[in-house]
Amino acid sequence: MTILRTLTALAALGAPLLAHAAGDAESGAQAFRACAACHSLVAGEHRTGPSLATVFGRRAGTVEGFARYSEALRQSTVVWDEEALDAWLRDPAAVIPGNAMRFRGLPEAPARADLIAYLRAVSAGKLAPPKTRALPDLKAVDTGQRVRAIGHCGDTYRVTLGDGAIFPFWEFNLRFKTDSSARGPRHGEPVIVGAGMGGDRAQVVFSAPQEISAFIRDACP
Repeated sequence: MTILRTLTALAALGAPLLAHAAGDAESGAQAFRACAACHSLVAGEHRTGPSLATVFGRRAGTVEGFARYSEALRQSTVVWDEEALDAWLRDPAAVIPGNAMRFRGLPEAPARADLIAYLRAVSAGKLAPPKTRALPDLKAVDTGQRVRAIGHCGDTYRVTLGDGAIFPFWEFNLRFKTDSSARGPRHGEPVIVGAGMGGDRAQVVFSAPQEISAFIRDACP
């Protein structure tokens, strides 16, 4: 085999390895599914964690509109590039000690490279961000989900709905939440949402926290 043919053969063998080392965005899209429960790739769409749409070149803890950063992230000087993201995805606690992200890290370097390639492709507009499951529009629910009154007695809440139905809940099984977003309930019109467990647990969602205590009444016979 001539030297030229040898070099050509080696180059052919090395090409897929180099491509893989640079990361494969399609494989990264699959890996991102594990991240999608907490992060969106749509700009301004924050969930449990901040949107990652403009992560490249941004200092950690600074995305506009996200108010739940740990103090460790806010004080960090880390700027997100490929190297910083690779280190973070490998071991977040080592990169920014004291951060609140509950993620143990990806030990496999190829998986990290694929995920970073995917984030880069979406950030550059080469791939469309994945659609995230929209939260329900609590302004559009029917009368049977709207809460008319909540009475409390002993260890029991009695929830009266807009259609007149009354449901008793053990107080530990009824949760009170707020949703101030555009899809949250109207002011003064809380909504009940099921929470599984055979129908014995539910969530009442208000538009603002100050509505909660004002809405509940002592209602013992």
